[in-house]
Amino acid sequence: MREFLFGLAMLLPRAGERSSGFIYRISGVGRVRHGKGILPRFNPIREEKRGPMNFRFKTAAAALLAVSLVASYAQTSETKPPVKKHTAAKKTKAPAAPTVEEQIQALRQELRGQIDSLKGELSEKDAQLQKAQQAAADAQTEAAKAEAVAAQQQQAASDNATAVSTLQATVTDLKGNQASLATTVSDETAKIKKEFANPTSLHYKGIEITPGGYVAAETVDRTKATGGDIPTAFNALPYEHSDNYSLSEFYGTARQSRLSLLAEGKTNWGTLRGYYEADFLGTGTSSNNNQSNSYVLRQRILYAEAKTHSGWTFAGGQLWSLATEDAKGITSAPGDVLTPQTIDPNYVPGFVWERQYGFRVVKSTDHVALGVSVENPQILYTATLAGNTPYAVLGSAGTGGGNYNATVTSCSPTTYVQNYSSVTDSGGNTVAEPVYNTINVCSNATNISFNSTPDFVVKLAVDPGFGHWEVFGIGRSAHETVYPGITTNSYKWGGITDVVATAAAGTTQYIAPALTTAGATSNKIWLGGFGGSTRFTVAKKLSLGGKALYGPGVGRYGDSGLSDVTSDSNGNLAPIHNFSGLLTAELKPTPRLTLYLNYGGDYAGRTDFANASATTLSGISAAEVGTVWGATAGKNKTNQAVGYGSQQLSNASCLTNTNPGYSGSGFNSGGSCGAQTRDVQEVTGGYWYDIFKGDHGRLRQSIQYGYAVREGWSGAVPTGGTVGLGAKGIDNMIFTSFRFYLP
Repeated sequence: MREFLFGLAMLLPRAGERSSGFIYRISGVGRVRHGKGILPRFNPIREEKRGPMNFRFKTAAAALLAVSLVASYAQTSETKPPVKKHTAAKKTKAPAAPTVEEQIQALRQELRGQIDSLKGELSEKDAQLQKAQQAAADAQTEAAKAEAVAAQQQQAASDNATAVSTLQATVTDLKGNQASLATTVSDETAKIKKEFANPTSLHYKGIEITPGGYVAAETVDRTKATGGDIPTAFNALPYEHSDNYSLSEFYGTARQSRLSLLAEGKTNWGTLRGYYEADFLGTGTSSNNNQSNSYVLRQRILYAEAKTHSGWTFAGGQLWSLATEDAKGITSAPGDVLTPQTIDPNYVPGFVWERQYGFRVVKSTDHVALGVSVENPQILYTATLAGNTPYAVLGSAGTGGGNYNATVTSCSPTTYVQNYSSVTDSGGNTVAEPVYNTINVCSNATNISFNSTPDFVVKLAVDPGFGHWEVFGIGRSAHETVYPGITTNSYKWGGITDVVATAAAGTTQYIAPALTTAGATSNKIWLGGFGGSTRFTVAKKLSLGGKALYGPGVGRYGDSGLSDVTSDSNGNLAPIHNFSGLLTAELKPTPRLTLYLNYGGDYAGRTDFANASATTLSGISAAEVGTVWGATAGKNKTNQAVGYGSQQLSNASCLTNTNPGYSGSGFNSGGSCGAQTRDVQEVTGGYWYDIFKGDHGRLRQSIQYGYAVREGWSGAVPTGGTVGLGAKGIDNMIFTSFRFYLP
């Protein structure tokens, strides 16, 4: 029975355990007779569910219950053995065994105690479970707190790492800034010391003043004498058989030494500039407006400029002409003008340039610039009539009280045709007989033309990234007044021609022209031309360039200064077609050495108005018919040279040397050749070497060689010849230069 109760007790759930099935409780004890024994009665009752129950526990409980029931049944049903009889003395009666009820009651009490104990244990286990759950919850809470703290610490650690990294970067930057600041301070200190010891510019109020220039010691050695010092007068190179052609010349000079000054001020809208540049190559008795406007102290460049941030430039003063080539865009600064790198101050034939008054407006962008300018005019005039310059007023020498040169170079008696008288020739024809007069004619040192308009120049410059390109146009005008009469220091104008008429008898007859000296005429013509240039770099060290200009009346803009206009047989102005062209190559094999080579030329076209035709008339020689009147005595009228490069101009002395001396006609000054220039060409090259270049200045040395040729238009056919005579002169020149430049 105890084993049964023990098994039953084992079936009861322990403290903290719950059952989802049935458990057996002892609800009463009945008596089931089975032999002699009595089995207790158990009634299964349903217990409330306490939670999940392990399947193995249920199985074990059921097995234990079955075993206990079987064992109990076996014990109660066992046959009681017979009681042995004793013959011995009577023993003391043992205490009565407890009854079944007492045993059940005792078992019940014991079971209740065990149940209470189990309940206590179960309650204790529940309390422990709750405590454990609470502890687990607390632990989970603490873990969450710890996790949050850990996350915070991790974030803090991350923030600290970021802060450390930032701090390290800041420290690194501070170190770099400190080093940079130290370098900057050092550089600024050095710069301040340098500016103090060797300033590149001076500061006056808000203006930065930069002096410049150089001192030059230069020489020229020519095989043919020109008498022009270091600048080469290309249009006056001596022809063969002239006196100068038999002599050489050497000159040493410092007159090309130069001074310059740049004043610059910055504003909130742009930059203001003023620039002055001068040298000592002016000539007091021949200063003129022809090309370089060289008045002494010789002004080279003087201009004022306003340049805005939006790309507009306004400049006025004496500048390089807008037609002159620039290095980039359109600039007023002389350092950005692409002049040939020659020692010769007159550069090289074919170079298109002027230095003269101008006012220009330029609009510039990164790659394109467009400029318009009005510039100082000057007409270069050459004409031939009867071997002499005709009288026409298109200019004069300076006058007293003015600023233009009034000097004359020579005066001599000159015979001219004053008028004509009607005479009858040997054939009975009426002809015009010239009436001559003699006056003292003086040659002016310089002639200043009277101009009606300025010169106009328009230029477009493009810098597309592969070189520099320019196109430009020049517009000009010239006017004059022609007088048929005679005034002092002038010539009678010719141009009166014979008239051929048909006589009543049907024979051709010569009729003299109307004789008059009355009435003056004025005329005006427009001149101009177009040009272009390019400059580009090959293989980084070699620069190639070309420039050209062509048009009627633009000889002044060519380097040789050939004539712009001439006169026709009626005294009207006639343009001469001019061309100028230049090719250049510059090589910089080292930063100190520059090599250059130039080939260029200037050309003036033939503009001939002589009438070489003749018609035989009754009683008149061929030389008297259909020809222009001139300064020949008697009634015979000969062909005369009229215009520029006339084929009737005599060049007889261009092939012979004539010794000076006295003759029956007076003093002969020697050989002369009046062939008017057709073209001038030169090939020239040299180098510039920087001996030293730094903050203390620049020391340069150079040698230049030039081979120049001047050719004249052919003239009249000499006696016994078949072609007209021309003229030619060749000069070989060597220049040297030694210069110190301000830094």
